[in-house]
Amino acid sequence: MKLTLAFTVLTSVGSAAAFTQPILSNVATTPTTSLSAVAQLTRFDKLKKNYKGPKIVVSDEDVSFSYDDFDAAVQATTYAFNRNDVVKGTVVQYDKGGCIVDIGAKASAFLPVAEASLTDLQKDIEKIVELDVERDFQIISEEDENGQLLVSLKRIQFREAWTKVQDMNTNDDVFDAEVVAVNRGGAICLVEGLRAFLPGSHLTGQLPTEDLIGQTLPLKFLEVNQEMNKLVVSNRRAVVEQQMSELSRGDVVEGMIKALKPYGAFVEIGGMSGLLHISQISYDRIDNLERVFQPGDKVKCMIIDHDKVNGRIALSTKTLEPEPGDMLKDSGRVFEMAEQTAEIYHARMEKERQAREDSAKVIVMGLGDSLDDLAGDSDDEEGSSDPLADVSDSLESLLT
Repeated sequence: MKLTLAFTVLTSVGSAAAFTQPILSNVATTPTTSLSAVAQLTRFDKLKKNYKGPKIVVSDEDVSFSYDDFDAAVQATTYAFNRNDVVKGTVVQYDKGGCIVDIGAKASAFLPVAEASLTDLQKDIEKIVELDVERDFQIISEEDENGQLLVSLKRIQFREAWTKVQDMNTNDDVFDAEVVAVNRGGAICLVEGLRAFLPGSHLTGQLPTEDLIGQTLPLKFLEVNQEMNKLVVSNRRAVVEQQMSELSRGDVVEGMIKALKPYGAFVEIGGMSGLLHISQISYDRIDNLERVFQPGDKVKCMIIDHDKVNGRIALSTKTLEPEPGDMLKDSGRVFEMAEQTAEIYHARMEKERQAREDSAKVIVMGLGDSLDDLAGDSDDEEGSSDPLADVSDSLESLLT
């Protein structure tokens, strides 16, 4: 009986424990769930929950597009930044070795100081590029690990410079350029920021020495080749063209004897070379030209002919002689009286020209009178004016 009572008590206690365990479990977990819900609130959510002020209701009824439309527009927009593309950008900040450029990419681009200008290579970046000014930039690299691109202004200016040079060459313009360096063969000039070679043989009045650096010279193109990046210019061609446009036949010019040849002397006149033929030096015969001139002598000559296209000038001192043979007797007197003698020569030439025109008019008038006489004689003749009329009549008589 004791065993039966003990078994009954244990069974009752186990059933009660089994019945009360779920209840205690539920009671224990209820506070834990409530605490985790409170912990999930952020600081902003708490402030929003406790806010007691006025609330602004935002409505999108007056907006012409919805959030879906905006999302579709963003998805349709492509941001492609490839090497050599030209994009709009604005310099927003100067940095060490260059500046920061906003081109609308996910990261700002960088403009190195070496790519900031084609001409102002020795200046600070602040003096070359202004802030907050929109301009074109060329992308010259791929994105780095930070998504940054390198851009250039120099590449764009380089292409624009070649376009200007091609136009100048087509128009055969005369332009000014500064000499920046010299070498054995000539000088180096900057033309629209491009380096051009000036051969020493195409310099007028000076040699390619260090003294030439910094001078600005008038030039014309001899060769323009963009594919080979080659520019060749000439100072002599530009000077000759400018001076030839100001010269005319009969002008008295000063020059210097540069060389003597058996057929005459070459005279340099403002960078141009003119020929003083031996037959145009004096009315007297010249057996030895070296007795009259020496290289380096200064002379005055009259221009008797010129070729502006090829830059050639024919000179004469014979026309400046007050008396025939004065160039051999006293050339200093000839040069001293050159302007006066030239005026007398021009007056004599004008008088001779007028005399030739008068003679030509007399001849023309005489021919006109002779033609009138011939016309009068033909009118006085009897019969038909057709010289073949008699022949046709004779043929008709024979046929009938």
